[in-house]
Amino acid sequence: MATQQRVAVIYGSRSVEHDVSIITAHQVMAALDNRHYEVIPIYITRTGAWYTNTQLFTGNATADLAFHRRLIEAGTHESRIALPPDANIAGLLSPPISGRLSRTEVIPVDVVIPVVHGTYGEDGTLQGVLEMAGIPYVGSGVVGAAVGMDKIMTKAVLKAHAIPTVDSIWCTRREWERQPEQVLERVQATLGLPVFVKPANLGSSIGISKATTPAQLREAIEVAQAYDSRILVEQAVQQAMEINCAIMGNDEPIASVCEQPVSWNEFLNFDDKYLSAGGGLIGTKSAERRIPAPISAELTQQIQQMGIAAFRALNCRGLARVDFLIDPQTNTVYLNEFNTIPGSFSFYLWAASGMTPTQVMNRLIELAFEVHAEKRKTTFAFKSNVLSGTTLTLGGKGGVKK
Repeated sequence: MATQQRVAVIYGSRSVEHDVSIITAHQVMAALDNRHYEVIPIYITRTGAWYTNTQLFTGNATADLAFHRRLIEAGTHESRIALPPDANIAGLLSPPISGRLSRTEVIPVDVVIPVVHGTYGEDGTLQGVLEMAGIPYVGSGVVGAAVGMDKIMTKAVLKAHAIPTVDSIWCTRREWERQPEQVLERVQATLGLPVFVKPANLGSSIGISKATTPAQLREAIEVAQAYDSRILVEQAVQQAMEINCAIMGNDEPIASVCEQPVSWNEFLNFDDKYLSAGGGLIGTKSAERRIPAPISAELTQQIQQMGIAAFRALNCRGLARVDFLIDPQTNTVYLNEFNTIPGSFSFYLWAASGMTPTQVMNRLIELAFEVHAEKRKTTFAFKSNVLSGTTLTLGGKGGVKK
């Protein structure tokens, strides 16, 4: 049998979507073919400590969520690790600090699968560490992840590429703290009511509220500013139909079938997305979506093409899920949100498109190596004579002009 590739799955971390990350990580690890991959689970605690325990994830242990509940409560683990941003190591240090009774071991890693939803994972920060470490990884790079995570920046890029989005304005937390009445007046004068108020970053509908009155608008902004320093306010599309599709690929991405999420609420909140009727955290509720979405073939194709166009515009790689809104009055399609690390990696959408979760993971790992091989064609070092005979000064004349 060929040598197994060592795959590190990173999840958890300092994010309000920490618990959802655990669910997705278990789904991803269960989908990895253990005949071809040796899985190294890397759990990052809510305080930012990195741990691993490969023995925990043998057999059917990937489905054992009880371990993580105990680990979260205890906040400790016997195997501390670190991922140094050093391309000469290209792996993990275990333990990160050695002592008289222990030695640091280097654990080489072939590829990393980031499964951290939200901050410190989906926003380009983890991707930056992996870039410096020189390790191939699944999903978008620093730019695609950072822009896709930030709703305000996403809208700016989409607007530049003539991809429709809902009218919106934004403000900073400091603006809200100093001039709340002016912010309220600007929102109502520009967009009117009702509106949706969102933190510029995060996902899973955390911190999102609908406001139909000035009092609700004030409260909604107060909630959103607690989760981010920038707040996005969007004009509400009345009775909008939500349609989503997944995207996979690098330079030639493809789109999955479309889905229509179904909710009792006017928008999908955290409970709608992740809690079952019995109250257990199980991932996205499969019983409350229509696949394929009940829309025409022409509209399906339009949404898929818009999703691919946005994927390219944001410089994304690997995978994404794109959420759309359809205005029933005008049939206008708006791109609503972009997710570069979607919950459950959108396995259910690819299943409806004819791919098993294992096939999805095999393809995503192939795409990760493809991106890494492309980067190796790029020159990153350049020797010059700039430092030869140059006098360095602190201000004034002389020095180096860039």
